[in-house]
Amino acid sequence: MRRIIVHRKVSGSPRVPLAALSAALILAAGLVAAGEAVPPAAALKPPLRLEDTGLYADAATLAVDPRHLAFSPQYPLWTDGAAKRRWISLPPGTAIDGSDPEAWVFPVGTRLWKEFSFAGRPIETRYLERLADGRWLYAAYAWSADGREARLVSERGQRGAFPLGNGRSHTIPGISDCKACHQGGRSDVLGFSALQLSPDRDPGAVHGEPRRFAEVDLKELIARGLLVGHPPSHEAPRIAAASATERAALGYLHGNCGHCHNAAGPLRTVGLYLRYEAGSNVAPALASAVAHPVKRPAPGQSPEALMRIEPGHPDRSALIERAASRYPALQMPPLGTELIDEEALALLRRWVAEAEAPRQKAQLNEKGQIR
Repeated sequence: MRRIIVHRKVSGSPRVPLAALSAALILAAGLVAAGEAVPPAAALKPPLRLEDTGLYADAATLAVDPRHLAFSPQYPLWTDGAAKRRWISLPPGTAIDGSDPEAWVFPVGTRLWKEFSFAGRPIETRYLERLADGRWLYAAYAWSADGREARLVSERGQRGAFPLGNGRSHTIPGISDCKACHQGGRSDVLGFSALQLSPDRDPGAVHGEPRRFAEVDLKELIARGLLVGHPPSHEAPRIAAASATERAALGYLHGNCGHCHNAAGPLRTVGLYLRYEAGSNVAPALASAVAHPVKRPAPGQSPEALMRIEPGHPDRSALIERAASRYPALQMPPLGTELIDEEALALLRRWVAEAEAPRQKAQLNEKGQIR
């Protein structure tokens, strides 16, 4: 008896024998029925209460677990004047891989918390956790009016969390807003890096917080074996700058703008690199902003602001104009603030007023590095 094999043609694919296709489908069905197929991993949901993330040793007294490491970045992100506290927790026996000073690799199970307080009371706490597949879990918790507990907010966030005056209020961001900033560069973790934890802290940093006794810095992380592989030449990174004003200004731009404006994230094609890289002889911000023409004016931008930074002329500098605006299409940063950071704006104006035109324009390669 002659065996007949029927072929079915699939558009764009090689011809497959129908008998073989049927056998494969039957086999797959059998595996599913037997429970041997591996289903896609379910998305991990954050706890409904902040206390269940493990932040506190005693939830009744809100005493933070002493095993968590408190820290403060030398160039903090400004959030409408909120006071902040921050902690990181590494699983026992693990360490951060610091081989790349610009993109530390955190072990699975790493947790971070950041608490925001206004008028002396906590309003929200944000939470990150590194999952087994390498992704990060994002969550935000809103505090009750009596300050006794914090509960998970919707993935869309929560508007009107605290009144700031003049009809504006603090907004607890949604998950998509968190990712817009945290996933804007090579690392999801912001504010916990070689430069931010450098023992050579900038005394002129805007909103800088003196390092408290219990807070860790880069030197201590290395000494305790919690950061491995970090280059010895980068153990006390410091922004190379022509003056104290320039150092503070570049640090502010790094901490408040560099997580999006860098050479590795989605905005790299803009060509404005405000993230400082350890060991740089010339800050990328100087090479890509000072005496550099605006690529495309933003809606509402002044026609006189032809340069990102026009040396000696803060009023004709697009970067200054955008930092001084809260018109949604023009303001920078576009997320996370409702108010103008007047103290930082004064610093940036002073820096631009003192700046001189570069004698020789520094050239950047496609990675935003000085050639």
